[in-house]
Amino acid sequence: MITNTELEYKGDLYPSKIVSYTQDVDSVYFYTDNNVILKLTVLRDSLIRFRFTTKGYFSNDFSYAIDKSHSHGYNHLEISEETTYYKITTTKIVCKIQKADLRASILDLKENIILEDELGFHWEECYEFGGNIVKMSKSSRDGECFYGLGDKATQLNLKGKRVENFATDQYAFQKEQEPLYKAVPFYIGLHHKQAYGIFFDNTFQSFFDFCHERRNVTSFWAHGGEMNYYFFYGPSMQDVVTSYTDLTGKPELPPLWALGYHQCKWSYYPESNVKEVAAKFRELQIPCDAIYLDIDYMEGFRCFTWNKEYFPDPKRMVSELAEDGFKTIVIIDPGIKIDKDYWVYKEALAKDYFCKRADGPYMKGKVWPGECNFPDFTNPEVREWWAGLFKELISEIGVKGVWNDMNEPAVMEVPNKTFPNDVRHDYDGNPCSHRKAHNIYGTQMARATYHGVKRFAYPKRPFIITRSAYSGAQRYTSSWTGDNVASWEHLWIANIQVQRMSISGMGFTGSDIGGFAEQPTGELYARWIQLGVFHPFCRTHSSGDHGNQEPWAFDEEVIDITRKFVSLRYQLLPYLYTMFWQYIEEGTPMLKPLVYFDQEDIQTHYRNDEFIFGNQILVCPILEPNAQGRRMYVPKGQWYNYWNNTLVKGGKEMWVDTKFDEIPVFVKAGAIIPKYPVQQYVGEIEIEELTLDVYYKEGKEKSVVYEDGQDGYDYKKGRFSLLSFQMTGKEKELSIQLHKDGKFNTNYSKFKINFIGLPFEVQKVRIDNEDVEFDTNSFNIEQSLLISKEFSVLHIIG
Repeated sequence: MITNTELEYKGDLYPSKIVSYTQDVDSVYFYTDNNVILKLTVLRDSLIRFRFTTKGYFSNDFSYAIDKSHSHGYNHLEISEETTYYKITTTKIVCKIQKADLRASILDLKENIILEDELGFHWEECYEFGGNIVKMSKSSRDGECFYGLGDKATQLNLKGKRVENFATDQYAFQKEQEPLYKAVPFYIGLHHKQAYGIFFDNTFQSFFDFCHERRNVTSFWAHGGEMNYYFFYGPSMQDVVTSYTDLTGKPELPPLWALGYHQCKWSYYPESNVKEVAAKFRELQIPCDAIYLDIDYMEGFRCFTWNKEYFPDPKRMVSELAEDGFKTIVIIDPGIKIDKDYWVYKEALAKDYFCKRADGPYMKGKVWPGECNFPDFTNPEVREWWAGLFKELISEIGVKGVWNDMNEPAVMEVPNKTFPNDVRHDYDGNPCSHRKAHNIYGTQMARATYHGVKRFAYPKRPFIITRSAYSGAQRYTSSWTGDNVASWEHLWIANIQVQRMSISGMGFTGSDIGGFAEQPTGELYARWIQLGVFHPFCRTHSSGDHGNQEPWAFDEEVIDITRKFVSLRYQLLPYLYTMFWQYIEEGTPMLKPLVYFDQEDIQTHYRNDEFIFGNQILVCPILEPNAQGRRMYVPKGQWYNYWNNTLVKGGKEMWVDTKFDEIPVFVKAGAIIPKYPVQQYVGEIEIEELTLDVYYKEGKEKSVVYEDGQDGYDYKKGRFSLLSFQMTGKEKELSIQLHKDGKFNTNYSKFKINFIGLPFEVQKVRIDNEDVEFDTNSFNIEQSLLISKEFSVLHIIG
């Protein structure tokens, strides 16, 4: 690894003095006398892009990460010249560019420094590859904290760490190991209760150093490409994450079943084994919506084929599984077997769609099928062809989702585990080497897969999952954290990785529950299920070489715990679906680390384990064997213990007792939590009433419930239901105001309302200003009420 220090000794180059500047609408160009140009673009009042070139002109401006529909436009932009610097002012921030050397500092409107360059932009000419190694260093203050960068296997706060972005097939990775499967070059800085963000949109191998090499310096650099980064000002982390998520894009709503429980193994085959696993879930009454077929379903690992010995009639099997509520997901890898009799290979060869080496021949590498060529997914024509290959799988056989693996891209039996650097890519008309295309190869494969599945699943919604990803991949796909290990350490890692992915714009993520490599104990599997049901993507997956990892591979107690927690997830599906809708509508992460939830409280800055699921449920997994409880930090506010409804006051660390069949789960006072009855799969039963768990608090709290047809696109035409509940609690009174938006009419006609923590005996119930008859005794025992969903105001009076 090349370090900053090494690079400086090799002769770093720096911008010299500014000789002129020009303004073009939202962009200001600064020119130096050694041919450096800084293009500073104000995208929004709190979002500025910095783009540098050292050659006197800019190359074509192209990015796979940026969502073309992102919002931009500012209220105010003013540039003025001072003695030693130029000053750019918006309604949110002030940016100063030093005349002597292009160094930038960004301040709030009260002239407090948010972020300032240390050495600023500098570079080293890279004679081996041509081009530059581009670098940026920023001053860091004492107490500053750093978060983000996707699924890194280290503590949530990155202070003191150095990380690398180079998508790598890292089987059985360890804590602190770098790099991993994804490259998400976005981080959030926090100091003096002010948050900002940096997105370094450069797809070359890149590095981030958070005060690791030098105590008060944060730096990032890449082995090629441009110094091109976006600065987001908060001051809240929420503003930074929302703005970044808007810039790089949001997914569409998944089908509701995709938020159910999924079961996977390398590998379920033949058909009888798949059917046996499916039947066992139904027999044990453990809800499950999806079953996965790994590479063994194919003929000799050839993508888009079926092994007729194992699966003589895949269409019939998929249809029979669907009758029992199981959606079939199949794996598709990028490596296409070199075989002159294989139709996919023949098509790609005839159309010249495979990646080539610099001197002309096709890139050849070994993967599961043996020797393979690899489609160039950075070519739009190749993506279109790839999308068309899904016709048979999706529209004829009835497969409901596709799982893209090995797309870092992974190559076996070579030291660097991937393509050689000299492989050439189209890069959507911006030809380049693999050095530039490597980190986005997996995302472009997932993109092509998404468009294919979407085309042939229509009018239903597609479901895609990928192992490798770059910023912006969330527009097309969900993801998982790769080939983890059945260990307590990996349970700790999984908890942090999914939180980190959530605040890095990629919310629809989970880990392989139980661990992919090696065999979990029953206790570890149970603790992992208890965490995994609170992850947006929820799937058990294992390598299978150590035996089985279905819930029934363990004892009755573990089976019961799995059933209990998976059933809880199915009850919480309307809450989870609402979280997803808020992620898409507002850019808010589905999982919120405590620091995101309350950045004002310095105690949250170093917490790893606890997180907020949605907006109103606090979860803290058990991460050690033989635990009877654990210490945890409960953030400010009042919280109800989910299991026994006792009320605790937050803002402090406390010991929480737990049993083997529980983990600490708390609900925010004032929350209204929607629940469905337990189903064995989404759509199994007609829902006749929506349960609302109302947690009393003195004061106000807002809760929302989003529902629609659970699949399809009618929601985009206004056919959705958005219920907004405003709860107001007083000493002897509780009122709930309901406001409805959308044209979707839910099947159920009633709410079953459970009141938790009422501090008074109820004497009167009033709906829309009319008293309602009710049985006082039974109400005060059961604390629940069944009422029509068509109310505007509900009053409970003591």
